[in-house]
Amino acid sequence: QVQLVESGGGSVQAGGSLRLSCTASLVTSTHSMAWFRQAPGKEREGLASIYRGDVGTDYADSVKGRFTISRDDAKNTVYLQMNSLKPDDTAMYYCAAGPWSVGLGARAYTYWGQGTQVTVSS
Repeated sequence: QVQLVESGGGSVQAGGSLRLSCTASLVTSTHSMAWFRQAPGKEREGLASIYRGDVGTDYADSVKGRFTISRDDAKNTVYLQMNSLKPDDTAMYYCAAGPWSVGLGARAYTYWGQGTQVTVSS
């Protein structure tokens, strides 16, 4: 059974930074990996993806220039560095993976973690 375990969430003031980690039981080098978030009453939003073979990344406009996705395939771990956080970034953050996933649509990804909460106060 594939497991994705997120960590690194917490509470931070606006303008601060957090780094989320997602450790996977699958081989991340053969999967595209992505981060999503969902705030109460809102749809799940794709934030960033990084593709197998390190062929590139995609970012949502809402986080471009502030968030950076990276991976360490030796540790089967993907990261999301979040800078210049805003109260609107408050949400549950999820890690996702898929062997041939492309883009930031949730349906493209097969495996999901349980999420880690990020709260940004003004």
